[in-house]
Amino acid sequence: MVRGSDMKIAKKVFLSALSVLLLATGVFAFRDTYPKNSNIDVINYSFRIELSDATDEIACETVIKVRFLAKGVRELRLDLVNRSKELENKGMTVLGVSSSGNPLSYTHENDVLTIRLPFPPALDYQMSFKVAYKGVPASGLKIANNKYGDRTFFSDNWPDRARNWLSVIDHPYDKATSEMIVTAPSHYQVVSNGLKIEETDLADGRRLTHWKQSVPIAPWLYVLGVARFAVQYVDVFDGKSIETWVYYQDRDAGFYDFGYVTKDTLEFYSKYIGPFSYERLANIQSNSVAGGMEAASAILYSDGSVSGTRPVRWRNVVIHEIAHQWFGNAVTEYDWDDIWLSEGFATYFTLLFIEHQYGRDEFLAGLESSKKRVDDFYAKNPGYTIIHDNLKDMKDVTSSQTYQKGSWILHMLRGVVGTENFWKGIRSYYKEYRDKNATTADFRRHMEQASGKDLTVFFEQWLYKPGTLKFRGDWQYEKENESVKIRLDQVQNDGSLFRMPIQVAIHYADGSQPVIEKLEVDMLANVFTIKVKGAPEKIILDPNRWVLMDAAFERVD
Repeated sequence: MVRGSDMKIAKKVFLSALSVLLLATGVFAFRDTYPKNSNIDVINYSFRIELSDATDEIACETVIKVRFLAKGVRELRLDLVNRSKELENKGMTVLGVSSSGNPLSYTHENDVLTIRLPFPPALDYQMSFKVAYKGVPASGLKIANNKYGDRTFFSDNWPDRARNWLSVIDHPYDKATSEMIVTAPSHYQVVSNGLKIEETDLADGRRLTHWKQSVPIAPWLYVLGVARFAVQYVDVFDGKSIETWVYYQDRDAGFYDFGYVTKDTLEFYSKYIGPFSYERLANIQSNSVAGGMEAASAILYSDGSVSGTRPVRWRNVVIHEIAHQWFGNAVTEYDWDDIWLSEGFATYFTLLFIEHQYGRDEFLAGLESSKKRVDDFYAKNPGYTIIHDNLKDMKDVTSSQTYQKGSWILHMLRGVVGTENFWKGIRSYYKEYRDKNATTADFRRHMEQASGKDLTVFFEQWLYKPGTLKFRGDWQYEKENESVKIRLDQVQNDGSLFRMPIQVAIHYADGSQPVIEKLEVDMLANVFTIKVKGAPEKIILDPNRWVLMDAAFERVD
């Protein structure tokens, strides 16, 4: 078994070699601009947090366990937002930093906490640091009344706002286990990632609650919810608890709304992808997110997610956030540039479950809805690429393209390699990178191994380049040759050229099964001749809806 930190050393060497290969093939490995340090691996964060009703100020003591992956490291860099006038005196003030009881020198400026090490550690040396700080979070932890006017505390770390209240390496490339040890007034219940290992009422009217997440996850997935909840232990999946946490006023409606779909979804993804990584799965009503947030093992949904009517929209949000437990959470993108590995995957795997559970018509309707959003976005942003080029502003990290076009790319890939090979590649990709980080190049490698196909062109044209695919074509029956002549012209006006297999279905008037033929489109103007058994009644382009495109295709005499 390869340990997560050992994997980082191997990945650093692999990515260096891979970048040369990708440059040669025309597929570029972009990297976002976060200052990663591959010489440091955070193993665990332990957050000891005090909350109060008297003030919005929090007090936090974080213990960070680190393993050094190289000799001579002189400092540890963490993200932690400074208290400042620009934030209306919100933000954090560091009270002290220590290791093994000894104070350490540090600087805290420009939202970066830099700890100077007392000595240069040896390779594989492990060391723990304690950081004490306090302040009012400017973001990341929402302290506010919910829709019923009750005071609550809910995290909202996406995408890089954990630094507003947690001292962490606030980037998905360094995953770690974690603990939340929260002291709050005793009229609150506390929920977080992993398993609850302690709940103790203290003598002063406060309650201590300790949650432990034993599987490494990225910082945006750390969750905290503090409120007056109604809690239901709905079911068990693979020996793991399925739970519902809603405001106590929404007990009946919330238990009804969240009391289905979850177990079926867990079973489907476990069967087709691989094991569920986490100790439990909780659906939690909150006031910090607008839709759903896929926090590992403890998913947050908005105030309005509970109605007591089980609307399809919220059913699909639940499915999407559970899909994230596999993609985004367990297999996490190494860079923000590769965010489609999270959002595109969760969007497509939502549709795959819908097809499995509710039928192909709903699946196709979902694809069509996604296509409309892709087209609308493209009309306004024709130069946009799915893989970001060194993402600089986190407000641009996602778009409908990373969700909906990313979903379509997976669907088209399935059409190119075949459904059996698609699932084979998905399972091997998940198996290798479960609880680790992956890149688009890693995913491509697994799909190539599963299918035996070179997918360089496919990945380059759909992920690293902008553009849309539009056909204008026709077909003509040639009786003397017992053949049909098919013309397909790519007519997109953005200068792009796509190379794609396109199916046609040839239908005959005798009611026999249509004949499916595959056309390899690789030029702007394409002409194909296909032998037939007589005059076709009709020919349908892309009958099984495998390709993201617009097409005008008709018969000519």
